[in-house]
Amino acid sequence: MKLRCVLRILAAAAVPGIVALMSYAQTPSTSGFQRGFDGQRKADLGDGTFLNPVLAGDHADPSVLKVGADYYMVHSSFESVPGLVIWHSRDLVNWEPVGPALNRYIGNVWAPDLIEHKGRFYIYFPALGANRLTNMVVWADDIRGPWSDPIDLNVGNIDPGHAVGPDGKRYLFFSAGYMAPLSDDGLSIAGPAKKVYDGWQYPEHWEVETFAQEGPKILRRGEYYYMVLAEGGTAGPATSHMVIMARSKSIEGPWENSPYNPIVRTQSAAEKWWSRGHATLLDGPDGKQWYLVYHAYENGYYNLGRQTLLEPVEWTEDGWVKASGYDVARPIPMPAGGSAVTHGHPLSDDFSTSKLGVQWAFFHPDEPLGALHRYEDGALVLKANGTSPKDTRPLTLTTGDHAYEIEVEIERDEDAIGGLMLFYSERLFAGLGFSKDHKLEYWKGDISNFDRPAEIGRRYFLRLRNNHHVVTVWFSADGQNWTKHWMQFEVSGYHHNVAGGFLALRPALLAAGKGEVRFRNFKYKALP
Repeated sequence: MKLRCVLRILAAAAVPGIVALMSYAQTPSTSGFQRGFDGQRKADLGDGTFLNPVLAGDHADPSVLKVGADYYMVHSSFESVPGLVIWHSRDLVNWEPVGPALNRYIGNVWAPDLIEHKGRFYIYFPALGANRLTNMVVWADDIRGPWSDPIDLNVGNIDPGHAVGPDGKRYLFFSAGYMAPLSDDGLSIAGPAKKVYDGWQYPEHWEVETFAQEGPKILRRGEYYYMVLAEGGTAGPATSHMVIMARSKSIEGPWENSPYNPIVRTQSAAEKWWSRGHATLLDGPDGKQWYLVYHAYENGYYNLGRQTLLEPVEWTEDGWVKASGYDVARPIPMPAGGSAVTHGHPLSDDFSTSKLGVQWAFFHPDEPLGALHRYEDGALVLKANGTSPKDTRPLTLTTGDHAYEIEVEIERDEDAIGGLMLFYSERLFAGLGFSKDHKLEYWKGDISNFDRPAEIGRRYFLRLRNNHHVVTVWFSADGQNWTKHWMQFEVSGYHHNVAGGFLALRPALLAAGKGEVRFRNFKYKALP
């Protein structure tokens, strides 16, 4: 509800215009992809090409920073804590997690901008909490942390984009074309925000969600400042989101719209990637080839959330950027001059060390993270809270696979509930749990109680398979002999266009009721 209200405030009516449709069509790829840890899909095909996405799963609103030969990227973390997880790459295709920059809940966090200024790193981001929308910043002298506590900038709008003027003064651009001056240290707003850009008006007959001029990223090149931003709404129809561009010789405008707009847009629901937008423009490892890094929904897998894509672009003789004509649904040549890092990380977890903030995150935690969990004798111990997925703080992980199987050993206290599920939000979830009296079925956001099988005590095993949206759950008393739960769930509709929130359907561990729940030997395996 809160996000929908924000979108209504930010939306504006589009004025009709006439532009040419992009000349190339895209079709879904029949090419396969490589497999990484636990069989997870990865972009680098190992033959000098890559296949999007470069980061599979829920990695929305990418902001990418180049520092020497290194690239760093951060995404929206929404209700998940730890949040603002930073990723590192040397070729824009293979990415390894560095760690989180935000370790406490401050509200719904999205659309960050990661920048470096005079040797210090900053992440600017909107936060919506307690019915108040503001923008915040965290900073660090080392990209790997420690990061500061969030500082409230006490300014509205969303999607801050950092810029430096010719006199060295700093600014933040926002949604709807607003700009505000920053203090020299970048930690406070130095004056009122003012509107400097009206956006680009697409044809009225286009099927989009809403105008939603947002996500400005500012780049200085030659005599121009370039603004790369999104319009059309980030979800809704497949053809909604798009990347547009404008430029100005003055940071305050006037801004001239690109004759090549939109630089990127999904043309048809038949394409593999929907709602492509919210881009960062930067040069590749060789300093010659340029790229857009942006997010998109995958046709048929909307519930994976917005995934991160990489697309080559080219500079025109008249100083604009246009798409290079590659089909982002098919293999694309690897960026020249880069070197690969280890991509991703295993999702299987024996809980011998903490992967909080790299793999695991709590959904909307209302207590300090240290009060919610601990590690003990090879087990992850979660504090039980709430009564069900409707009011608890499940521990979730992000996956980008179309099909997978997960399994975990659970030991619950007498008055606790331990479960394994797929969790979108408190409105949509599917899985199974056990209390001292009941087997608890979670489906479509509802809870059904059944008698607990006699063989299931306080220690048991759960296995869940998501086979291209068909979810099957098994339970076992010993981890050897398994019983299939009689109900199977279809979860393709567990996504934003149904429940809102811009989230993704994620594997999750549930600890509800009173006391504690111990989890051991979590197994993840991607399936064909």
